[in-house]
Amino acid sequence: MVAKPLPGKRGKKSKKVRLEDIAEACGVSLSTASRALAGEKGVRAEIRQRVLEAAKNANYMIPTAVAGQKVIVAASSAAMIDYVRNQFTHYVLEGLKERAQALDLEIVTRPIANQSEELAVLAEAEEDERVAGLLFLTIDDEGMLAATRGFDKPVVLLNSDDPYMRLSSVTPCNRSSARLATDHLIELGHQRILFLMRPGRRTIERRYEGWRDGLLAKGLPATDDLLVTVEDWLPELAMQAIIQRIGDRGLDFTAVLAAGDSLAVGAMLGIQQKGLSVPGDVSVMGMDDLPQAAFLNPPLSTMHIPMREIGSVALDLLRDTLSGIPAPPRRVELACHLVERSSTGTARSIGPAARRSTGA
Repeated sequence: MVAKPLPGKRGKKSKKVRLEDIAEACGVSLSTASRALAGEKGVRAEIRQRVLEAAKNANYMIPTAVAGQKVIVAASSAAMIDYVRNQFTHYVLEGLKERAQALDLEIVTRPIANQSEELAVLAEAEEDERVAGLLFLTIDDEGMLAATRGFDKPVVLLNSDDPYMRLSSVTPCNRSSARLATDHLIELGHQRILFLMRPGRRTIERRYEGWRDGLLAKGLPATDDLLVTVEDWLPELAMQAIIQRIGDRGLDFTAVLAAGDSLAVGAMLGIQQKGLSVPGDVSVMGMDDLPQAAFLNPPLSTMHIPMREIGSVALDLLRDTLSGIPAPPRRVELACHLVERSSTGTARSIGPAARRSTGA
């Protein structure tokens, strides 16, 4: 089969040619054309050649081939701890490795706990010609980010971002996700909503901002007395914090939004240890939608974070950077969605004593 003529003339840049045009001219699907141009596996040699020739004749920008090269994933201590305790990092890496296999890329993982280890990884990447670029996983430290700026090979951040937008990054839409969760609780009648978090990471601070956005938009309190912080993501710390909060101030809230599912687990345990029910007395909502969330008692309402997609999209963003097309750094935020289960319900009434103690 011969490819049909495409808009534009050979040797002249045509703004009209799209990937859809290439696919139609070659009589293949859009996904087949995309995989053929990207050098991915699973495309017959004759089809790949036909697509490449059609793209070349139309002066269509062909993505840089990365097959056979390596990408280093530099994982912070926080990422490695999460990998052991929970599954967020596991699923990010799983999506990354699946995409790398399709692109015939080798993924090399390196833990970095401090700047000296980071510099060693950068030196390794610089010396190895097969290393196409680096992905930095769950890194917020400004000193560590600064060392990567101006590096000869592209760097993309996963599950973190550069506040100065000097490095490209891929994250969940943390702020809008927390806003959606807060809106959901407000729709159920909740007005006193605790936010339970471990501070320190920008991604989590954005979830805190989303909680505030939702409350303030409805004229509801987003005051410091509704913020509960813990020093780590361990459920037992969240449980202790909620028990202490109820002991100190009484049950002056009707819902808890936790910045992660592990904290939501602890919140439910703390509420239940005080002889209260979820969601009868207090609704609890998490963020992440880890697999175990569906098997808790009660099953946890949460925001689904596209963990696998964070890894795969970051690898595609790195490949785009390798194409040599001038482009500013980009912050890619992936949409999240609500998963409603049994841990949230309509708000109970707060008694007069609680209202007096809180000014409600």
